[in-house]
Amino acid sequence: MNNSSALSTPFTPSTSPTRWYDGLAQYQQHGIAHVLATVIAVNGSAPRELQSKIIVTLDACCDTLGGGSLEHDVTITARQLLNGEINATDARSTQPLKEGKSAKAQAVRRDAVYTKHYPLGATLAQCCGGSVTVMFECFNVTPPMSLLVFGAGHVAAALMTILAELPCQVEWIDSRPEMFERYLTHNVDTVDGQVTYQLPTHIRPHIDEDPVDFIQPFIAKSIKSASINASMKKGTQYFILVMTHDHSLDFDLVRATLDAYLKIDTDANNAISTNDSRLQSMPYIGCISSATKAKRFRDRLLQRDYSEQIVDKLTMPIGLNTGGKEPMAVAISIAAQVMQLYNNL
Repeated sequence: MNNSSALSTPFTPSTSPTRWYDGLAQYQQHGIAHVLATVIAVNGSAPRELQSKIIVTLDACCDTLGGGSLEHDVTITARQLLNGEINATDARSTQPLKEGKSAKAQAVRRDAVYTKHYPLGATLAQCCGGSVTVMFECFNVTPPMSLLVFGAGHVAAALMTILAELPCQVEWIDSRPEMFERYLTHNVDTVDGQVTYQLPTHIRPHIDEDPVDFIQPFIAKSIKSASINASMKKGTQYFILVMTHDHSLDFDLVRATLDAYLKIDTDANNAISTNDSRLQSMPYIGCISSATKAKRFRDRLLQRDYSEQIVDKLTMPIGLNTGGKEPMAVAISIAAQVMQLYNNL
């Protein structure tokens, strides 16, 4: 049985990659914010040749531009870009971002390609004596999608094929061990008998008889990040997708999601209004269903005194109406809806 405490912290690689291309692939796959810094011009003697690259995250570096003062400044500059601390509107500017600039303006600047010229002798006191120009490219500045998927049936399996190719974090839960057997890695060298799966590392299966336990930590993360998303006018980052084999379990998961949201950071005597910021921070809640099942769920929730504005946050049937009923067709409609909301379209 897996523990839902894994939801409390985002994925972090156990070791930093050595080469820039390995780092680029890993950080792209896991949606970790990073900068690709490339030497795009060389004059005279320089520590590294043209097109040398380094990857910089907020807490790690991958590969090298030759070390010394040049690499030190490149690292600092990259992290300033990730934090929105540099005005990159003018590619020649190295001035800090002026006080009062909005988070949205910071994000726009971080999305731009930024270049910086380094006279190695005059500015950095490096004995090479030449000069280089470095281009900084920011990736994954916007937090990746985070999905909590309940059920490992045909539609969910098809959906994982799509999510495997996207920068996102996925917790995939089912109570039936046999549903994940097709993904098992049969490796005699497995350490301490730990089960591993033939899935991208950003998709993490969990076998749990009480999947409701995963909901509250996920809702808490959603609320914590709500202020950031609101200031940057970003779309939905957190998604709860309910598609188990059991209608009763589906209802319990939907209800537990609404209950967890109402309990976290909410005074029991203080009603939530439609304009409440906490209501806006609620993750997308989608449940696979027919029209009949959707009506039944809605009626049952209203009978249990859930407010209309809260019940309206439940998306049933899940996904865009594309007309297809095959598992992959339904998975595509779900992925399309998730991407639409994530990109605020």
